[in-house]
Amino acid sequence: MDSIDRLDAAIMMIEEAKKVPLSASVVVHKNEILELLQEARELLPDDFSEAQKLLRHREDIVEEGRSSSEQLIALAREEVARMVEQTAIVKEAREESKRVLAEAREQSEAERDEVDSYIDSRLATLEVILNKTMDAVARGRDRLAGAGDKDVLSQLADND
Repeated sequence: MDSIDRLDAAIMMIEEAKKVPLSASVVVHKNEILELLQEARELLPDDFSEAQKLLRHREDIVEEGRSSSEQLIALAREEVARMVEQTAIVKEAREESKRVLAEAREQSEAERDEVDSYIDSRLATLEVILNKTMDAVARGRDRLAGAGDKDVLSQLADND
């Protein structure tokens, strides 16, 4: 039993004691009530000491909780900063990829234009060569056709 229990027992003993008729007084056994009160007095320093330990322990727990919450807040802030940084990195990477793609498209179009120009110049050269060849063929045919006419004329001359 602790000091509170002893004091409660003393109070109960007084409340349950026989009343003196026509007064507010009660009859209690002096030795019993004194014994309970002395035990309560002896236990009080221990109970106060225990209460102080509990209060200190409570303060330690509160401080530990406060420290833990501060650490959690610091970690959360670091995580938010990291996430913001990652967001910035992702944004930068997207912008860089857009820039690289635009450059690649420009280079591809420039190379395509260059290839088209080269093919066009080669075709133009081929066209000139083919036109010269066609002219040479036409002249050759014309000569052949003209030579046949001379043969016909020479035969006519021979017949006369």
